[in-house]
Amino acid sequence: MPHNFKRATLMTGAAAVVLMIFAPLDGTRALAAARAPAANFHLEEATIGEIQAAILAKDITTEQLVNLYLARIKAYNGSCVKQPGGILGVVETIPHAGQLNALSTLNLRPAARKAWGFDDRKARSMTDAADNDPKMPDALETAAVQDRQFARTGKLVGPLQGVVMSFKDQYDTFDMRSTSGADAHYANDRPPEDATFVERLRAAGAIILAKANLAEYASGNPRSSFGGTFCNPYDTERTPNTSSAGSGSSVGANLVTCAIGEETGSSVRGPAEANNTVGLAATQELVSRKGMIQMGINTRVGPICRNVEDAARILDVIAGYDPKDPLTVFSIGRRPPEPYQRYAHGGSLTGLRIGVVREYMAKKLFTPAEAETIDIVDKAVGDLAKLGATLVDPGPEGALFTSCLRKYEPAADNKLFTRKYPALFPVDTGGKPTADHIAKLVDMAMDPSLVPDDVNLRTIGQAQAVGEAKYELDLYLRRRGDAAIKSNTDLIDKSTFYDDPHFNSQKAARENADKPLELNTAERMLRRFSVQQMILQCMQEQNLDALVYPTNSVPPLKIGAPSPPPVNGRNSNTVWTFLGSQGFPAITVPAGFTTVVYDWVRDPTAPVPPASPGGGGDNAPREGVRLTGPTPARLPVGVDFLVRPFAEATLLKIASAYAAATKHRMAPPDFGPVAGEP
Repeated sequence: MPHNFKRATLMTGAAAVVLMIFAPLDGTRALAAARAPAANFHLEEATIGEIQAAILAKDITTEQLVNLYLARIKAYNGSCVKQPGGILGVVETIPHAGQLNALSTLNLRPAARKAWGFDDRKARSMTDAADNDPKMPDALETAAVQDRQFARTGKLVGPLQGVVMSFKDQYDTFDMRSTSGADAHYANDRPPEDATFVERLRAAGAIILAKANLAEYASGNPRSSFGGTFCNPYDTERTPNTSSAGSGSSVGANLVTCAIGEETGSSVRGPAEANNTVGLAATQELVSRKGMIQMGINTRVGPICRNVEDAARILDVIAGYDPKDPLTVFSIGRRPPEPYQRYAHGGSLTGLRIGVVREYMAKKLFTPAEAETIDIVDKAVGDLAKLGATLVDPGPEGALFTSCLRKYEPAADNKLFTRKYPALFPVDTGGKPTADHIAKLVDMAMDPSLVPDDVNLRTIGQAQAVGEAKYELDLYLRRRGDAAIKSNTDLIDKSTFYDDPHFNSQKAARENADKPLELNTAERMLRRFSVQQMILQCMQEQNLDALVYPTNSVPPLKIGAPSPPPVNGRNSNTVWTFLGSQGFPAITVPAGFTTVVYDWVRDPTAPVPPASPGGGGDNAPREGVRLTGPTPARLPVGVDFLVRPFAEATLLKIASAYAAATKHRMAPPDFGPVAGEP
């Protein structure tokens, strides 16, 4: 690629959009870049179909499109908090900041980045200042190549040409720094190769424009040591949810077309919901995790877009077997007969039976902070009925699965179940049974009334995987082969960490991950298998095609505020993570907006709440907190749909029908078109 740059200014309306134009191989490119996009193309809220139609009609070039997104990034991606002590110190929120800090790294060569006015912190690499390898074209160079090919053939280079994307910085991109949000001092901050899904997206024509800011190492804190603190476009004093925060907010504020997030529990759906977008967490075995920093048994890859069809288009490209991720072998032969996109065009839901998970929607079980969200999702349930779905609804205070789980959980969960009830299944100080546990389990199988009364969907809980975080991270680093960072221990010793008492220490988190000396994932695998077996059985007994429930219990939290205390199985994370983290495919779709919000604040006179069972996010309160409010607030609410593993076709049909009928997606009002934007 040539590296002789020049600048041009495109006047559109009353203002200028600065374009970076690389010296063309011929005069065609300069003319194409200098021509304004046609007036009938509008960037804000543009879908993949609309973008590609505009390219095919020659109303816009791919390079122009990238520049238009860069103009939005330049306008809206600055710091959104006060940082009196710098990026690593205490932060203060700013109402209506007009900035998001969603994207931490931009795929621009140095000259292009400087001409746009982006600082060195946004460079593709901190360890390669020259960044002149011709085998690493940046986003503008890649777009120009696509435009030249389109000019020759009249055809798109692939199914995703014109799709400008950001990726959570937990994923490897060979041309951009990849550190999972950490300010870690690698010898080479670029990994040697792309993650598998990144390779597939590039081959399909997608433009990789940026790495998205994230909660460092996919934690529960809305900041990272390298990228800083990030904000919600609907209220910049609140989080865009974690940990795939920048992926969600960059899509929600139209800085990119679509993004990729990572979900261990909720970090595709949570950020998608908080940013009024669509987040698809497919069956775990369907999309390769190869090239993910700190992957695990429950981690999965998923697209975040502004509509269901676009998410389906991304899934069509990234789904499928990858020998570098052994779990994907289960996907062979499991894709539907048509591309996923074909199932995402709305329509009637007649003939589908959808179960309402009232276990997550009973107001008496939770706090006033959850009430309005429950009401909004209750309305979504009614909308499904209007679309023709048959609802299996146990009623506002009922439970969809409790009677079924009482039959199956004791035996399916066996050792994990007996451990929860030591009075029924006593053991000695060494953990050896002092009574016949098997006999008691047989009694419960014959008479479910003997099962403890508190058995329900909310009390099953996550299972631990001892040493998994250390093993997966050390294995990733060994394969990466960096000369300076070779282990989790190196990350502790060779990183800079933020220091703010309102956010749990990421250095301490790394130190805790370094403690185990053995790898034992047996309990997590048992829990995953037993839950899939139980839920599939319970769905089959009620002839259910899908489930519906709130994505999140509460609206986005204030930045730096304590997380809500756990209550009745709703943990401090507040997103309903449990079923999805056991491998069930789920999607969140915008369901509406709140009118008021309640917030938790620190109060040393209040009792300290217990930790969330099985973990509830590393910002869970360990101090007294109390609930305040209500105060007026218009914040996004999402509804989740969930289906059997590999039933994404059904999932997309339901989600697209609901989204098309209700149209709850709305762009954030403080982040509208920039001057000169078509």
